[in-house]
Amino acid sequence: MTHHSITTDYNKVRKNMTQTSTISRPALITVPMADTSMDIEYQWINPELTTADLIIFLHEGLGSISMWRDWPAQLCQAAQCRGLVYSRYGYGQSTPRSADKLRNIDYLHIEAQQALPAFLQAMGLQDQRPILFGHSDGGSIALIYAASHPDAVKAIMVAAPHIFVEDITLEGIVAARELASTTDLIEKLGRHHRNPSTVFSSWNDTWLTDQFRDWNIEALLPQIQCPLLAIQGDNDEYGTLEQIQGIKRLAPQTQLCILPDCGHSPHREQATALNVAITDFLKNIS
Repeated sequence: MTHHSITTDYNKVRKNMTQTSTISRPALITVPMADTSMDIEYQWINPELTTADLIIFLHEGLGSISMWRDWPAQLCQAAQCRGLVYSRYGYGQSTPRSADKLRNIDYLHIEAQQALPAFLQAMGLQDQRPILFGHSDGGSIALIYAASHPDAVKAIMVAAPHIFVEDITLEGIVAARELASTTDLIEKLGRHHRNPSTVFSSWNDTWLTDQFRDWNIEALLPQIQCPLLAIQGDNDEYGTLEQIQGIKRLAPQTQLCILPDCGHSPHREQATALNVAITDFLKNIS
């Protein structure tokens, strides 16, 4: 197993993280999709760095712009990159999903192969080669996008991605359903989403269907041609290290970064170590 070697000066990254990025106010853009259109919430980081690399952040299954907190800005400052954060359809302040509208089992493919290209087109970014950072569901979307559009990305970085469904994942999702029914979890999600109940149910119900048990994107991974950094905590409560080790086997250019004493959310639990690993990765890609 190959581990990602961290050689970037730790103190330099820490210093950059304490400085301030330029962050625009969140805004909405109308994105045409098939026979409809939707408003998508987005936010720029360091937009004045017009010649710098662009990192697009893809959030987790319950995520949004506001749920990233200040980590994307910290990373963009440390790496001296531009950043673009957005809330997918149904999330954050984007157009909410109807409570009676079931989500397709292949929703991650739809996000990667239809929704993300449409968003980039609407933003006028269709001719750029961004770097993608995806967390959890967002990591799977980044992998599918890079496999489907191998010339369209400069690199991808995935944290706690899913490439197939594991028992530990489903156990964690069942536990989340119990929390939603016995605690104020939905109320807390309401701080970040226009329709928190639908955000939760569309994620939770989809993953717990019998059909989703066979979801698997391993066959796509050999199509990824760009540099790839796969990150996971060694105590991830939603997946084993076989997720990123499987990526390495199928896309041999992958660099692995296994973070000790870290669970499913490295950007919240090990932000500095994560930023060191990412900045080291980015300085070695062209």
